[in-house]
Amino acid sequence: MRRPHLITTKLPNNPGGDPANPSRPSSLDPRFLHWKRRFAHLARWLHTYLSMLSFAILLFFAVTGLTLNHAEWFDSQQRPSVYHGTLDKSWVNTSDPAAVAKDELVNYFRRTYRTKGSLSDFHVDGEQCEVLFKGPGYEADATIDRETGKYDLTVSPFSLVAILNDLHKGRDAGKKWSAVIDFSAVLMTLVSLTGLTLIFFLNNRRFSGLVLVAVGAVLCCLVYFLWIS
Repeated sequence: MRRPHLITTKLPNNPGGDPANPSRPSSLDPRFLHWKRRFAHLARWLHTYLSMLSFAILLFFAVTGLTLNHAEWFDSQQRPSVYHGTLDKSWVNTSDPAAVAKDELVNYFRRTYRTKGSLSDFHVDGEQCEVLFKGPGYEADATIDRETGKYDLTVSPFSLVAILNDLHKGRDAGKKWSAVIDFSAVLMTLVSLTGLTLIFFLNNRRFSGLVLVAVGAVLCCLVYFLWIS
């Protein structure tokens, strides 16, 4: 009995690849799947640990964003104090305004009234001298009569909420806190981008997730164009 001839078919060198472009891997290529899994793992790892690292600062800016937007809720907590006194008039009673003893004045108010914050303004004119201290949620303003040395000092120690609001804005908080705000902004950006990246690896939720991203962006634009601009 005669044996039938064997019919063979040559398989392509790139199983699962693109027939039109053999060098291009498809979604079934083991190499592509390997790097896809590694990238997804990296994005998930970064998102998780960056979120944990920035949790406290994100919560701080979220809460203070609300209190800052409704600062009128806490206006009643501001209780300014006014002090009167007389200091050494030789410090201010000089023929040349530039010769006013700036360091002595600043040290006097810090020592006597424990003024806080940094020296925000020091102004001298013909009759008066003004010394202004500012810090987060704090302001101390002294007006001194150059002829007699008498002064009025108004200290406005604001509430804890006012301090937090000023920290949120970075107002009168110095360069170091400004660096903290910059660092927080970078963290928030990375957390947002890694979270957005992860949605591309969730096949069942990718479309709905991207739709929600688009809806959120469109709503913000509509609010601006309809009620603000």
